[in-house]
Amino acid sequence: MEIKNLPRTLALIPDGNRRWAASHRLSILNGYDNGVKKFIDFSEWCLSYGINNIAVWAFSTENFARSNREVNTLFRIYRRVAKDRDILDRLHRNRTRLSMVGNMSLLPNDLLSALRNVEEETKCYKERVINMLVSYGGKDDIMHAVREIAGKARRYRDVTEDLFGRHLLTSGLPEIDFLIRTSGEQRLSGFMPWQTSYSELYFSDKLWPDFTREDLHAALSEYSARQRRFGR
Repeated sequence: MEIKNLPRTLALIPDGNRRWAASHRLSILNGYDNGVKKFIDFSEWCLSYGINNIAVWAFSTENFARSNREVNTLFRIYRRVAKDRDILDRLHRNRTRLSMVGNMSLLPNDLLSALRNVEEETKCYKERVINMLVSYGGKDDIMHAVREIAGKARRYRDVTEDLFGRHLLTSGLPEIDFLIRTSGEQRLSGFMPWQTSYSELYFSDKLWPDFTREDLHAALSEYSARQRRFGR
């Protein structure tokens, strides 16, 4: 069935990779690896609907509190993905730019370099972008803007929404029309608080590696049926 009203910008919190691995008696590495592969497919499903702007939460600042083993496992996967020629070829084929958003200073230098190389290789694409939130936290984003503005604004009246928005780590990212979170968790956990103030939210009980194209279609169908009021 055709969906008439689609979001221009879509955000994803792909939750449930560890639980999926445990339920299949697999390692955490297998869980996250399957989660990354599912996102590559997901991004192409979105393209088939004409959704050209996606934001995905890959690693939060709070995730650094997990065990060193788990953090290093995730970083190992991201290093491999950044150098995966098949994935890069798919980005080129779909004319998709990959952009990193977050506190990059917290990442290991070799991982940051690998991710920046993907950014550089895909920077020529303007119409379609995947914003990958790495080492990102909503409170950290807000505090970054506050610190940046503190030495510039002489009076509190000088601090406008536009000024504040321009100093966020997520500066330049559009408002999020639709946000999907998987695994049954029904919270935002600080995901892009500035851009999600009027987002439509959709919570799926599916663990992320089990999420299908049909699940995306069901989510978009529900979005299409909603009436957005923006406080009016």
